[in-house]
Amino acid sequence: MTRIGIVGAGAGAAAATFVLDEAVPDATITVLEKSGGVCGRAATRRRDGTTYRYDYGANYVKSDDERVTELLTETLDADGLVDASDPVWTFTADGDVSEGRDADEHKWSYTEGLTQIAKRLFARTDASVRRRTRIETIHRMADDDTWTVTDAAGDDHGPFDVLVLNPPAPQTAELLRAADWDDERRAALAAAVETVDYRSVWTAVLGYGFRIDRPYYALVNTDKEHAVGWISREECKRGHVPDGESVLIVQANHEWSVDRYDDPPAENVAALAERAAAILEDDRLADPDWTDHQGWRYALPESGPEAPGTFREATEAGLYCVGDWMAGEGRLHAALRNGLDTGEEIALSL
Repeated sequence: MTRIGIVGAGAGAAAATFVLDEAVPDATITVLEKSGGVCGRAATRRRDGTTYRYDYGANYVKSDDERVTELLTETLDADGLVDASDPVWTFTADGDVSEGRDADEHKWSYTEGLTQIAKRLFARTDASVRRRTRIETIHRMADDDTWTVTDAAGDDHGPFDVLVLNPPAPQTAELLRAADWDDERRAALAAAVETVDYRSVWTAVLGYGFRIDRPYYALVNTDKEHAVGWISREECKRGHVPDGESVLIVQANHEWSVDRYDDPPAENVAALAERAAAILEDDRLADPDWTDHQGWRYALPESGPEAPGTFREATEAGLYCVGDWMAGEGRLHAALRNGLDTGEEIALSL
């Protein structure tokens, strides 16, 4: 029997688990997730006591990868899959809106939100998913070449023959730096992971009791000079917003997000609502009926890690990394594809 431990329950981890459960039938897979949810930044919230659902991190899955497209539309149950078919337009630093950028053939979510991707993948496996389990230390057991991990409560998990790390690169690097692993590969791997730069994103969710009538699903700031980087309309996704109402997802750019990350949330929300109102030229939008927010310190990797040979050497010890940052592209389809490929790589090694 092969014992596999996975730290983090993001999209990449879910895809890897899905592959491993099928390809290695005798494996026992344990997924350890620090939060109460799954799918990482592909996150969905449901407003208490209402039918509102909104994707407040990643906005949708692109159809840029044939294998991921097949996974969503054929392999998994496609019931509830929705396509935000309206186009993505652009705006400039001056707030000028124009047509121009709808390169994505499909923009998929689910009526119940993007979190469904990981939920459906895990549901197709026998993996044990332990939520609210924050892993703080990883250990390499020299006597039998296995791995154990220790959570914030001091509880140990394992031993594992294979360990997969799914947190964002900075958090993965922290785990590696603090790892109880007396091997030169540890420092080299941590250094390679640390080469991945990230963009932060601070998100405001703005709810309105009226319908915002626009010919587009979203606006993106292509020159990256505006404080707002992205505005999208959740009502364009079937099942997310009651008829006649609207929800805007307003995501600040990296510089604004870093500068204001720890400011009072109410002030950030109000500032982003005012900017959204100006861009959409509708003063009503500065005063939403309800709001929500989320800061994503490690939102989007700017590139992949350097020194790929270092990662290959780590696999010889049964240690793997998975996620969009390994693919070098901060996109949900990239995380899923990397998870599928990594799952197959692990299966072949076993």
